[in-house]
Amino acid sequence: MGLPTSPDQAVLEVFPNPSPKGTYVVHFECEEFTSLCPVTAQPDFGVIRIDYRPGKSCIESKSLKFYLASFRNERSFCEGVINRILADFVQACSPRWAKVTGVFASRGGIQLTIEAEHNGRV
Repeated sequence: MGLPTSPDQAVLEVFPNPSPKGTYVVHFECEEFTSLCPVTAQPDFGVIRIDYRPGKSCIESKSLKFYLASFRNERSFCEGVINRILADFVQACSPRWAKVTGVFASRGGIQLTIEAEHNGRV
């Protein structure tokens, strides 16, 4: 199985929450995230952090790795990328709460950080 070529082809796999009544937070961090600027087609490098409080399902980490890698050739503004990741994540596992943060490398002397949050209501 190769890497998906776009987020539309990627699948976020889930597994049953081993502690569905527990209150805990899962933290993922991808330090080598890349997408493409829609204007210049230059790479946007960043760190993606995902924190969530699971509901009935948890995200399987290898599928998340492949999903995030699928953005490598995706042309999108960073704001769109972070909101897309949050929307796809929420659709896949219906968390009680989730937050996606993107810290993008400085370009032209400006560093960009984006946070998108889901409060558990779908």
